[in-house]
Amino acid sequence: MTAIWQFMKRNYKVLILVVALAAVLWSFIPFKKSADPDPEKEAFLMGVLNFVLTNAHYKPADINDAFSEKVYTNYLKVIDGNKRYLLQSDVDGLNKYKTLIDEEFKEQRINFFNESYPMLQTRIQEAKAYYKEILAKPIDFTVKESIDTDYEKQPWAKNKEELKERWRKQLKLNVLSGIEDKLKLQEKDSIGKEPKKDFAELEKESREITLKSLNEFFEFFEEISREEWLSVYINTLLEQFDPHTNYLAPDDKQKFDESMAGSMEGIGAQLRKKDQNTEITEVIPGGPAMKQGELENGDIILKVAQGDEQPVDIAGMRLEKVVKMIKGKKGTTVKLTVKKADGNVKVIAIVRDKFEIEETFAKSSVIDTPEGKFGIIHLPKFYISFENRDGRDAFKDVAKEVEYLKEQKVEGIIVDLRNNGGGSLQTVVDMVGLFIPQGPVVQVKAKSGESDVLYDRDNKTQWTGPLVVLVNNYSASASEIFAAAIQDYNRGLILGSKHSFGKGTVQNLLDLNRFGNKKIGDLGAMKFTSQKFYRVNGGSTQLKGVESDLVLPDRFLYVDTGERDNENAMEWDKIAKAKYNVFDYNFAPVKDKSKKRVAANAQFKLIDESAKWVKSQQDDNTFPLEYNEYLAKSKQLEEQSKRFNVLKDYKNSLAFTSLPHDEALIKNDTVLQNKRKRWFKSLNNDVYVEEAVNVLQDIKASKFKIGSTTNLVK
Repeated sequence: MTAIWQFMKRNYKVLILVVALAAVLWSFIPFKKSADPDPEKEAFLMGVLNFVLTNAHYKPADINDAFSEKVYTNYLKVIDGNKRYLLQSDVDGLNKYKTLIDEEFKEQRINFFNESYPMLQTRIQEAKAYYKEILAKPIDFTVKESIDTDYEKQPWAKNKEELKERWRKQLKLNVLSGIEDKLKLQEKDSIGKEPKKDFAELEKESREITLKSLNEFFEFFEEISREEWLSVYINTLLEQFDPHTNYLAPDDKQKFDESMAGSMEGIGAQLRKKDQNTEITEVIPGGPAMKQGELENGDIILKVAQGDEQPVDIAGMRLEKVVKMIKGKKGTTVKLTVKKADGNVKVIAIVRDKFEIEETFAKSSVIDTPEGKFGIIHLPKFYISFENRDGRDAFKDVAKEVEYLKEQKVEGIIVDLRNNGGGSLQTVVDMVGLFIPQGPVVQVKAKSGESDVLYDRDNKTQWTGPLVVLVNNYSASASEIFAAAIQDYNRGLILGSKHSFGKGTVQNLLDLNRFGNKKIGDLGAMKFTSQKFYRVNGGSTQLKGVESDLVLPDRFLYVDTGERDNENAMEWDKIAKAKYNVFDYNFAPVKDKSKKRVAANAQFKLIDESAKWVKSQQDDNTFPLEYNEYLAKSKQLEEQSKRFNVLKDYKNSLAFTSLPHDEALIKNDTVLQNKRKRWFKSLNNDVYVEEAVNVLQDIKASKFKIGSTTNLVK
C-alpha cells in the first residue's frame, strides 16, 4: 500500500485548481460516437485523468512519442506477456498506434484499446481450442526436445501453427510436472494402501488435471469485463508517470478503502471456489455470520437472495461476482441457500453489518527468555479509516500494545514491519512519536519545490527502553519513514534485509466523481503521486530504501528487488536537513556482537548459501521435455536444493505468550485461538526474531536508557 498524505489538508491549492477547472473539461471533450458501450463516459474519464496528471502530478511525464511507445509495449506485455495469444500479424496491425497513443490520450480517444480488445478476445477463444485439442490425447514423452520459458525474449508467433506448437510444448511441460508429482506421492506411499499406477494412468490423470485447471482459468479469463480490461489499459498509461500512479475502478476504490480501514460491510466470511461451487472457508470472528450462528466452515453456497427477492443460483459463477452479491450495506439482509456437510440444504438469513479484518491490525506477544521478558509488536500496515476518525488506526492500536507490554514488565520491544507496504503518512508520524520526544519525523516536498516538515509535537515518550525494528525487502513507504526516523534519531537498531523497498513518494487518492455528474456514472478514483518524502537527515528513501544497521541474510540477498526494479521509478535525491537532535548512545558494541553472532550462526550461513543458489538459478529457463531427461534435471535441482530443506525445520528456544487482554478475547473463540497458535508457531521458526531478541538483550545489558531531551545532543 502507499503512504497517503491527506489530500484535503495538504494539497488544498491543487484541489481548488482542479475543481475550479473541472467545468472546462466539459467544453473541450469531444464525445465521439463509437461502438463502445459508453463512449461519452470513457472519453470524459480519459480527459479527467489527463487533466489531473498534467496539473497535479509531482513530476508529469512528457506525453510524446516515447511515452506512446512505452505504453504500447507494456500493454502488450500485460495482456499477452507469455506470447500465447497474439500473432505477429496482430502486432503488425496494431503497430500504427505505436506513436499515436500520446495523441489519443490528449484527445480523449482509446482507438488502440478498442482495436486490441476484440482481437484479444478472438485469440483467447482460439487458444481455448488449442489446449483442448492437445490435451484430448496422450502426449509422447520420448521425443528429445526442450522449451525455453523466457517468453519475453521470444518473438511473436508467425502463424497459428507456430502458436499452437508453443501451446503444445507448454502443456507438455505442465503434464510432465504433474506426472512427477504423482510419482513422488506413489513413492511416499510406503504402506502400499493405494495400488501403483502405470505411466499411462499417471499421464492421463495429469492431462485431466491440467485440462481442468485451464478450463477454470479460461472461465475466469472470459468473465473479465470490457470495463475491467479498459482499467488495465488505463493503468498502463498512468504507470508511465510513475509505478504508484494508477486508476481505481469503482469496485477497486471500495476495496482500497476497506483495506486501509481494516474493516468492511458484509456478512464476515471468507469464500473460495471449489470445483464449480463456492465454499465457506472461514467465518470471521465477531462478524455478522458468526453472531447469527448458523453459517459454518465447509458450507457450500447454492443460491443468494437479496432480502425478500428471488434467490439466484450461483453454480459456476465467478467468485468475485458471488462476493459482490453477498457483500452489501450495513442493515440489509442477504439470504444464503447452503448445503451442509451432512447434505442438508438450509436457507440462512444474515443481516449485514460492519466488521473488522483481524489480520489487518497490530498484535503483540510477550517473549520469555532466561534473560528476561521482551515484547514483539507485529504491524501489517499503517491502517486508518479516512471516513471515521474515531475508528481504529495503527497509531492508537500500537500505543495500546505498548502499554499492554509495559504492564507485563518487558525490557525491550521489537516492532516487526516485515512485508508492511505502508499506509497513512499521518499515522506513521504519530507512531514515531511513541518512541521519541517531540521533533521532526519526515520532510515532504511538493511539486512546487516547497518542502514541509511533519512533526511529532507531543513531548511524551511512551516507550523509553531498548528498541529494534525488523524490516525486509517489502517494507515500504510508511514503514520506511518509521525505520528511517528511528535510525536518524539513533533511537534503536534496524535489523533485516540489506535495504527496504525504496518507495519515497506520497500518493493522493482523488475521487474522480467530483468532476462528473450522475448521467456520466461512477468514474472511480485515481491514486497519483503528488509529493516526495525525505528523512530528517535530508536523504530520500526513494530507490535506496533504508539500509539496515544489521544486515541479516535472506533469500533475496543477492537479487535486487524493490522500487529500483520499476523502470518508471522516480530518482533518488536529497534536500536540506531538518533541525533535530540525536540520542547520545553508542550502538557500536551491540552491532559488533550481532555481526559476530550472525557470522557464526549455522542457520544464517545456510540462508546465505540459499540466496546464492537462488541468484544462480535466475537465468536457467530451459527445460527438457523428454521424460527421462526431464526427471534427471528435476532430480539434479532437487538434490541441489535439498540441503536447504532444513531451513523450514528451524526452531528457536523462545517462548511466546498472549497478553492478558488477548487471552480474554480468544478464550471462547477457537478461530482466534488457532490464528494465534499459527502466529506463535511462525515466530518459533523465525531466526530473525531470535536475533532481534539477542540484540535487545545486548542493548539491555549495556544499561541503555533514555529520558528527557537533556539526554540528546545536537
